[in-house]
Amino acid sequence: MNTLHRYVFRELLVASAGGVLLFAFVLLLGNAIRDLVGLLADGKMPLGTFALMLVMLVPFALSFAMPMGLITGILLTLGRLSAQNEITAMRTAGISLARIASPVVAFATVCVAASLVINFIYAPNAKLAYERMLSDAIRTHPLSFVQERKFIRQFPGKVLYVGAREGNTLRDFWVWELDDEHRVTNFIRAEEGYFEWNEDDNYLLLVLRNGATVVYDSKDPENFAKVRPPISFERASIQFPLDEIFRKAKFEPKPSWMNITQLLRERHRLAGNTDPKAVERRMWVEMQIHEKGTLAFSILSLALVGIPLAIKTGRSETSANLGLALLLVMVFYMIMTAATWLEDQPHLHPELLLWLPNILFQLLAVFLWRRVGRT
Repeated sequence: MNTLHRYVFRELLVASAGGVLLFAFVLLLGNAIRDLVGLLADGKMPLGTFALMLVMLVPFALSFAMPMGLITGILLTLGRLSAQNEITAMRTAGISLARIASPVVAFATVCVAASLVINFIYAPNAKLAYERMLSDAIRTHPLSFVQERKFIRQFPGKVLYVGAREGNTLRDFWVWELDDEHRVTNFIRAEEGYFEWNEDDNYLLLVLRNGATVVYDSKDPENFAKVRPPISFERASIQFPLDEIFRKAKFEPKPSWMNITQLLRERHRLAGNTDPKAVERRMWVEMQIHEKGTLAFSILSLALVGIPLAIKTGRSETSANLGLALLLVMVFYMIMTAATWLEDQPHLHPELLLWLPNILFQLLAVFLWRRVGRT
């Protein structure tokens, strides 16, 4: 590696590391506020456990922060070099654009390899451990997950909603009971309610006051003509066995929490199974394999677009380059997210459509490189 390559590589490394740390911090902060801060503030989680769970989220945050951080670093580094006419001086000295960009491409390739390891091994392992620790925290303090103005889906076959919480009293309580096809079979709304925890038998008892229940037809719950008139009550109770909740969370991890070995094993187990639920789960597994792969290779695709874009625009302002980086990443993820909307239509192969943003960005890179090469 000559002096020029070392110079570009050093500048890129510093800028990219700063970008990755910034975006990883934002992602960690969002997850901490959503899941952990409330438990810590209520004294239901030790500070040491809080810190350990934050560390467990680092690989998960890095899987998304690395593409954003690298494209930011490229735009900052090459944009500044171009704005200060250093790129022009290099090209005047007979140094080709490919040679100038070679340390950037090499660095992006190394980041792709690192991201594959993180996405397929470290991130899912850490995420699964994180979810288990969170479940243990909830098991120890089962009322801690009840948050106002949020849908609570921890209970199998039920969805809860609390309008306000005043100590142990919950105001404006909503309960939807679902069948195996996730259709509403019973709806309850009460003015207030509260939970009682039976520690010996490990279940929660939800006591509701001053409400009404609406019962749907069990065979045709989506037919509103068959809905029975509301039945009012002064007091009602629902029992929630906690063992059932935590056993489900432990032995049926989401495909997004599986590492590559578990994903391939699960795909093999479900191969040839024509049961609709098995087919649906196999599609989720396939989507996770391809999603983790396309997320890693997005680093190279974004880098190939960022190199000519930074040289062409030649901005030295940090805010402008940061905004451009966010725009590129948002477009990439929007296309990627659109492919996930088709997961219930396996005949369209949405797992392969996940690679569409990589293909589109690489085609855009070819166009931009040709334009820069002519200038």
